[in-house]
Amino acid sequence: MPPLRKAALFRVFEDSLRKSGLSFLRPSADGDHPAAYQIIRDQTSFRVRVYIWNLTFGGRVTLPDEWRIQVTGLPEISGAQRFVPEFGGRTAVLGWCGELGVFAAYDVSKHLGALGGSPSIQIRQPALESARVNGLAPHFKGEAEVAFAVKPAYMGLYLDNMDELHACGSSEEALQLLDELCEDPASVDDQDIEDQVPEPRRYGVVSTMKALRDANFKDRVLTAYSHSCAMCGVQLRLLDAAHILPAAHPDSTDETSNGIALCALHHRAYDRGLLTFDSGYRIHRNEPMERELVAASLDGGLAEFRARLFPMIEVPPNRADRPSPAFVDQVNALRGWAL
Repeated sequence: MPPLRKAALFRVFEDSLRKSGLSFLRPSADGDHPAAYQIIRDQTSFRVRVYIWNLTFGGRVTLPDEWRIQVTGLPEISGAQRFVPEFGGRTAVLGWCGELGVFAAYDVSKHLGALGGSPSIQIRQPALESARVNGLAPHFKGEAEVAFAVKPAYMGLYLDNMDELHACGSSEEALQLLDELCEDPASVDDQDIEDQVPEPRRYGVVSTMKALRDANFKDRVLTAYSHSCAMCGVQLRLLDAAHILPAAHPDSTDETSNGIALCALHHRAYDRGLLTFDSGYRIHRNEPMERELVAASLDGGLAEFRARLFPMIEVPPNRADRPSPAFVDQVNALRGWAL
């Protein structure tokens, strides 16, 4: 696969932000490298400076599975190329592997000194392959440095937790648990972290565990529903992986059968009780609530809202992924639906 030009590499990065459910602004000019981004999630935002290159096969006989970025075009300071981190923000050093469709992400704090004449930073192919399957995978490079392979839809998870993730390289126990987490987020619990991870690294592992579980749940649910709203069929990357029985409930789980893909409108309508569905997959509108909205002159768009609804939710082809009747009945009882 031919290497991409910088503009195309930044388009791939920006597309990964969209797949992660993030909004962004790019205050830097086209052609700038590094590029500056303001990343926006819900009510929070942060700045990130992005360095990016193509990830190329290393080709060394002694390391047949090595990939690398060749660091070029950095500003020279005191006669040598150097990374300049984002003051008060975050700095991402990325390589894009088009062959596998994943990023390599490096710890800039390990590369802040003067760089050599033809500097490169490496990662191994098993990590790239693991990320293509699982979303995120660490590669321990030695000397407390850990790089990550990142699937585009997991870029938001990486940027949110990048400092904590890279800091795990300083703890063998944290790194081992992190490897297990990336492979299977359900295989590690809070007690494992309490028992095995030194206190300074626990926060990073716990926050990563929660983020991985959320991302894994979203990935499974949206894939099961073919990235379409179960109630209206819309796609447009406007979808949420909604818990049927809310995550705050003690009986809630992250099983795919406790999830449903809903567009932003129908997710909010479901959570606020404007509609629901039953264990036979039929959709029900809250007609008393609709009459209240009409009486309050807050029914603008109600006719279109009704018209867009399917009579029944679309369910995944795999029976194991379909909404669990137990979860559906339980949440409908909790919300006062008499169906």
